[in-house]
Amino acid sequence: MKINDVPDLLIIKHCNVYDDDMDLIKIYKESAKSYIKSYTGLDDEGINKYEDLTIVYLNLISDMYDNRSFTVENDKENKMLNSIMFMHSINLL
Repeated sequence: MKINDVPDLLIIKHCNVYDDDMDLIKIYKESAKSYIKSYTGLDDEGINKYEDLTIVYLNLISDMYDNRSFTVENDKENKMLNSIMFMHSINLL
């Protein structure tokens, strides 16, 4: 499944979202796409070529939803998500 094909219901299930938090999820969806595009250098069309980026997309949304507070308890990056995005990066120096 490509990022553009991910239905809201799947995001709700993945993140255990309450119905009244859907406005937040809409914001997180756009932020997750922007993060992936910035990290990889791909455009909207490019991020939809790779189905493994959908895992990154879902987990970024989930992480944003779970960590809504200003303080962070775990400042470690997810190595799997980073390696998936790194595989598709075109903006390497």
